[in-house]
Amino acid sequence: MTRTRDLAAPAALFHALSDPTRLAIIERLRSGERCVCDLTDLLDSAQSRLSFHLKVLREAGLIDCWREGRWAYYWLDADGLENLADAVKALQPTKAAARHAGCC
Repeated sequence: MTRTRDLAAPAALFHALSDPTRLAIIERLRSGERCVCDLTDLLDSAQSRLSFHLKVLREAGLIDCWREGRWAYYWLDADGLENLADAVKALQPTKAAARHAGCC
């Protein structure tokens, strides 16, 4: 019997990456932790719009943050990125699929 794996978590990851602004945030965070004010300046984006995108990325587990007073600092979450890599790897064809590639 084949078990259907839960697809909600990978779908949330891929959804989080489906927007150019969110990809730009990920790109900026590759170099390390950033204050939300730095991200606002780098992305030339309104703080409210940026907050929405940061929330989506946090809920997907791709970034995390800590707060100091009114400032929030964001960074890439290594576990979330590992989950993303696992989700992509799970989409690769199986050996059985490769053997049956020529079938109708």
